[in-house]
Amino acid sequence: MQLNRRNLLRSTACGFGYLAAASLAQRQANAENRNPLAVRPSHFPARAKRVIFVFMQGGPSQVDTFDYKPLLEKHDGENRTFDDARVLAKTKKITEHRIFKSPWKFKQYGDCGQRVSELFPHIAEHVDDLCFLKGMHTNGVAHGPATLFLHTGSINLVRPSVGSWVQYGLGTENENLPGFVTLQPAMGNGGPRNYSNAFLPAVFQGTAIGRAGVSAAKAKFRNLTNPKLTSTDQLKQFEALRQINAIQNTRQPAGTELDALINSYELAWRMQQSVPDILDLSKEPEYVRQMYGIGEKGTDDFGQQCLMARRLCEAGVRYIQVNYGDNSNNPRWDQHSNLEQHADHAFNTDKPVAGLLADLKQRGLLEDTLVWWGGEFGRTPYAQANGTGRDHNPYGFTSFVAGGGVKAGFSYGETDEFGHHAVQGKVHMHDWHATLLHLMGLDHEELTFMHNGRPFRLTDVHGEVIRDIFA
Repeated sequence: MQLNRRNLLRSTACGFGYLAAASLAQRQANAENRNPLAVRPSHFPARAKRVIFVFMQGGPSQVDTFDYKPLLEKHDGENRTFDDARVLAKTKKITEHRIFKSPWKFKQYGDCGQRVSELFPHIAEHVDDLCFLKGMHTNGVAHGPATLFLHTGSINLVRPSVGSWVQYGLGTENENLPGFVTLQPAMGNGGPRNYSNAFLPAVFQGTAIGRAGVSAAKAKFRNLTNPKLTSTDQLKQFEALRQINAIQNTRQPAGTELDALINSYELAWRMQQSVPDILDLSKEPEYVRQMYGIGEKGTDDFGQQCLMARRLCEAGVRYIQVNYGDNSNNPRWDQHSNLEQHADHAFNTDKPVAGLLADLKQRGLLEDTLVWWGGEFGRTPYAQANGTGRDHNPYGFTSFVAGGGVKAGFSYGETDEFGHHAVQGKVHMHDWHATLLHLMGLDHEELTFMHNGRPFRLTDVHGEVIRDIFA
């Protein structure tokens, strides 16, 4: 065929069409990149709009808090063989352990008759609003692996945290605030990996406010404002930066890191107007502050965290984590010896958590806010090394949840007669992750991200939604 202008246009028409389509696609991608945190539709109607996770770092003992086992008292001091892979790995043999009764008494509360130990008198008053998961079990017998597994669903791979997955799936309700905030996180046992975006776009990284070991009164967004410039000069600086970023995007489409950087600058600018007010707890009435134990010895610090969580929740933050922990190698609830220290940690957290539940309920927020309380694992029903504490126990422990579409005044699952292994209504951590996402309107099997040639999800290839706990 003779090559002339008419024949050239005819033979390359598809190519011109491709160029036009590519241009339109790039414009659409750039438009989406400008607001990657925009609200996205859920897979199905959600029961909960947001999550507050109250993390008890170190592993509270289920048999000393919410899982009453009368046989521990009956057989206290007796030696029995317990199936414990952690001890077997250490000693290379099956050994006997001394049964260790709880030092604290249990009593029934509420219309549901849930038994709660005397460690938590304030939370006990809210049992008719709680759903106890008593058949929890998980992977990892040391704090680091188990803590990573709780937050990311993986022990040995760098994976996105629960909050990052939620934000990736749903976006944020308030464009002036991060969609995922963690209050005073610990630096150990995974540290920032516990609120990391991993291979998700960097914009879904959790935002830390404060850190463990520093007073909650100092838990602020750092470097949010520039005291050396007036607001007018800062606005000019911000607009100049925005123009430079726009030029950069035109010349070369931004990658996820640059997208995240640009969005962080713009978010920081918007946050200057709203965040100082949200984190200013002095605006709260005195009676509300008293509900959380603020101003009282022992409860003041964690009470401030819990009140911040309610204010962030009210402002539209999608996923909030409240951390009761520290940066030591032995986290707060980790009583391998001197179990009596559980009383100190229970006292510090009991009134603040009860205050959070009551405050959310009185404001009508508990209905669509899922509150989750728990640690990375539980503890053994026997004394460790015949001493005065308990070892780690990932085989059976208790968490509780409230609001957000779960049954109230309900107990699901059981451990064996001594509280060692989950035996009925078992809820693996993968199952709980799947259930949490479902309550938020997300199908854990559909919420995926392509990385290194394969689709990843929070629950990997596992996870069953626990529908029996739905209201």
